[in-house]
Amino acid sequence: MKRFVSAIEAASRLCGMASMLLIAASTLVVSHMVFMRYFLGASTIWQTEFVVYAMIASTFIGAPYVLMLKGHVSVDLLPNLLGGTAKRLLDVLAALLSLAFCGLLAWSGWHYFYEALSKGWTTDTVWALPLWIPLLPLPLGIIILCLQYVAEIYKNWTGTSEAAA
Repeated sequence: MKRFVSAIEAASRLCGMASMLLIAASTLVVSHMVFMRYFLGASTIWQTEFVVYAMIASTFIGAPYVLMLKGHVSVDLLPNLLGGTAKRLLDVLAALLSLAFCGLLAWSGWHYFYEALSKGWTTDTVWALPLWIPLLPLPLGIIILCLQYVAEIYKNWTGTSEAAA
């Protein structure tokens, strides 16, 4: 199980890097768009759509990395008051509920992605991007998030989460 945790944490780090690259690409594309519109007077067709999809993709793909770093927003008043075993059990319960929600989100996201891919859907813009491309980060990121939740549950259950942090 320790190999599983290590592998998932490596995958989560890769997701963090991919998320960072998507944000950097979005920044460059916005700069390009501003230059094209305001300095050259040219129209921009794909830039706005790319930035929107890249930022959404960075959110879904970056979620496992944020979970690994315990960077998600949480209210920790009750867990801090409980302490010890009760805190660990509460963390496991919260992770199990989150895993269930993310599992449903991954399943529905995969279904939507597959439908767009199999039916050849495209965006309703001039760019006409195949819709499966911006839909893929949802199931991909959430599936890795589910695996990261499994790793977090294992670390909390065995009491190794403090040593790894």
